[in-house]
Amino acid sequence: MLEIFFTTHDPTQLNRQGNDVGTQYRSGIYFTTPEQQEVANDLIREAGQDKLYDGSIVTEVVPLAHYFPAEDYHQDFFERNPHQGYCLAVAAPKVAKFRKTFRALAKG
Repeated sequence: MLEIFFTTHDPTQLNRQGNDVGTQYRSGIYFTTPEQQEVANDLIREAGQDKLYDGSIVTEVVPLAHYFPAEDYHQDFFERNPHQGYCLAVAAPKVAKFRKTFRALAKG
């Protein structure tokens, strides 16, 4: 899952993803066990050593403190709104990259 996460977004942008700006767009991994934390930190360290990105990885790795499911209108948003502007400009390229890179994991 972390490989997909780091492949489909830019972990070097602080508090933004593309044109979306603000702390709600930060790159973050939220763990519930020390093992999850260790795996995430190891992957980030290796990516930095291997210089996989042009900039430094700013993804935060912190304990999961609060979790709330998104509102109903956010559920399956891309699937229900494939022609909406954000979906066409931002989500569709990420989904296409996922399907190409992780073909064996993609449904249908």
